[in-house]
Amino acid sequence: MMKLERPQTIEFKNGDKAKPTFSAEEMSSRIARLRACMTENNLDIALFTSIHNINYYSDFVYCSFGRPYGLVVTHDSHTTVSANIDGGQPWRQSFDDNIVYTDWQRDNYFRTLQNLIKGKVRVGIEYDHVTLERREKLSEFFPKAEFADIGVPTMKLRMVKSEEEHALIRQGARISDIGGAACVEAISEGIPEYEVALHSTQAMVRAIAGTYPHTELMDTWTWFQSGLNTDGAHNPVTSRRIEKGDILSLNCFSMISGYYQALERTLFFHEASARELELWQVNCEVHRKGLTLVKPGVQCSEIAAELNEVFRKHDLLKYRTFGYGHSFGSLCHYYGREAGLELREDIDTVLEPGMVVSIEPMITLPKGMEGAGGYREHDILIVNENGAENITRFPFGPEHNIIH
Repeated sequence: MMKLERPQTIEFKNGDKAKPTFSAEEMSSRIARLRACMTENNLDIALFTSIHNINYYSDFVYCSFGRPYGLVVTHDSHTTVSANIDGGQPWRQSFDDNIVYTDWQRDNYFRTLQNLIKGKVRVGIEYDHVTLERREKLSEFFPKAEFADIGVPTMKLRMVKSEEEHALIRQGARISDIGGAACVEAISEGIPEYEVALHSTQAMVRAIAGTYPHTELMDTWTWFQSGLNTDGAHNPVTSRRIEKGDILSLNCFSMISGYYQALERTLFFHEASARELELWQVNCEVHRKGLTLVKPGVQCSEIAAELNEVFRKHDLLKYRTFGYGHSFGSLCHYYGREAGLELREDIDTVLEPGMVVSIEPMITLPKGMEGAGGYREHDILIVNENGAENITRFPFGPEHNIIH
């Protein structure tokens, strides 16, 4: 059998660069801050492998399908590393340069990295993303290199958003509200969860396409849950059909160029019992309180502690399911997390102007209890010098969201 011989790496600069999500000034500023961070941490090179950091620093959202991707940033170069299966799309989407590895030979990805990372250098990698197998491969292919974590330092850089990011997130919040309205429009007796979710997602995708006609359209989705399925914040949609008296959870997620925005609301179909109304109103009380607490200079843990007291007053703290909010930006349900900016008891990050966080209290009462179900509200806030601006417009609470 004839041995296959192909190049290990190629350039495939097919077509012109796509219109970027952010300006050249914005991207250059991000990279300048990154290089300053590299200098501070005595790093010669940053090797990013996660979707969120590659997206944040290059404007390219990769689709792995089991293949590794990368972004190599030195103090004078910036190159995404992509698989040949994607053709010229990574080049078109990348802010700067791109190199493609072929997969006819095992480990061509690491051989491609060898073209970009040479000598006795100190390399920043994402400890929270690199698998043990790939970490061992890096040691094998770069025996002279020293590795250090750059995942936490870059997470901290991403937590404070720019004005351009704020502008995109505002549009995403508006589009999530459109998805919420579509959800309400689709709700009726006997309709399955997935049909409501499909109607909402279509509305958001069309709104994104109309607002950003140059962007790739990917990953926007809706979780619409009913009855028992409301007990978890991330439960997938099912074929369950809506019945009168159901508790409902509306979760609309507009994704724009890898950026996540969300709207989440509790609703009831047709009617709610006295106990259900009581539970719902308590969660709304916590939500309203949380909206007043987001301001610069406040620790995330302080917000959690204060909101705990509201639930405790009503003897509901034991039914709280997670923290009271999180950061936004380049993330999704399967990538990214600015874990240092979550409103939880174990997070002492101090809020700063420019940060973007949610307030989203949730309690879940198990089946068999009066008022059983999951109750959750969710708004997006941009922290400013004087407090915070709530950019979610969709109303919440029993006076608005009992759907007939």
